[in-house]
Amino acid sequence: MTATDLPPSLIATLPGSFYTDPEIFRREQERLFESMWFCAVRGSDLDKPGAFRTVQVGRESVIVTRNRAGELRAFLNICRHRGARLCTEESGEVRRALQCPYHAWTYDLDGKLIAAPNLVKMPDVDRTAYGLVAVKLREWLGYAWVCLADEPPSFEETVIGAAVERLGDTASIERYGTEDLALGRRITYDVKANWKLIVENFMECYHCATIHPELTDVLPEFAEGYAAQYYVGHGAEFAEEVQGFTVDGSAGFAKLPEVAEEQDRRYYAITVKPTVFINLVPDHVILHRMFPLAEDRTVVECDWLYAPEVVESGADVSKSVELFHRVNVQDFDACERTQPAMASRAYRTGGVLVPAEHHIGIFHAWLIERLGGTGA
Repeated sequence: MTATDLPPSLIATLPGSFYTDPEIFRREQERLFESMWFCAVRGSDLDKPGAFRTVQVGRESVIVTRNRAGELRAFLNICRHRGARLCTEESGEVRRALQCPYHAWTYDLDGKLIAAPNLVKMPDVDRTAYGLVAVKLREWLGYAWVCLADEPPSFEETVIGAAVERLGDTASIERYGTEDLALGRRITYDVKANWKLIVENFMECYHCATIHPELTDVLPEFAEGYAAQYYVGHGAEFAEEVQGFTVDGSAGFAKLPEVAEEQDRRYYAITVKPTVFINLVPDHVILHRMFPLAEDRTVVECDWLYAPEVVESGADVSKSVELFHRVNVQDFDACERTQPAMASRAYRTGGVLVPAEHHIGIFHAWLIERLGGTGA
């Protein structure tokens, strides 16, 4: 059956090869992850000059660090001498400089070459020109977003614009003060599934009544199959008897101070393509960052962010963490069950989307355009 043979209620998905083909994944690395803004690290993780973290962005390893002036900087994790990996650890701290463990070429925290064996005997070597390759960096919501493109797309249009498209304006997300929140919990999930299966799952709630009993207890309209992202500006309302966004519906914490009354007791979800999910509830923010590592493997790092006084007081955040942790586990299990079927002959031409999922078709159209109009 072709797309033109489908009844009006259904539209076709991507073919299965989009989730299994290494060549399609390579094109995604090149045209999505290495060309768009990529949410790399929470700025507060790098709490002093010399702190660094390495992240995988497409096919590149990127160092994000804080310089002596306290500013975030990003570089390709490649020594300019012979190409050795500069930082071999995922995170750490250096005192004043980044030094290659191979031949000891040394760079300051702004990327300039400052030392190397016998460098004084090579006065013609421009220490700036042979410094680390800089990566564009912007800060938003308290995170460092990096872009490997020589000419990055507009951050305002492609990143902040995703929040405007979903919520209707920038004020609606700014009221949560995410950049000033404190990290209450971080959980990393290693998901054996293609990144797009995770995005598609997050965008719809047709599955919610089936696999998310705790979530639908708190957000009963999700049991009807319509996700929050289906409507511009809509936030799913808490059940009448629910006190907070917690695993048992018990009270959470005080509403974040700038959150508007009309946002209280509501849940909002935003997808920032290609790899970020933002979840807003009155007393905390949950942010997912995806790191696609292969066509069938995606690492997801999930942060729970609270008012600083909540974290500093040592308050028990486990009930709010547990709610979305269960949602994550349930979702990722479903994605891992789906991944093997993407290689089946039964899914060679893809599946179908029901009306409550038609907005996923827009995501598929966007993807195909980004990949250069490729088909199966």
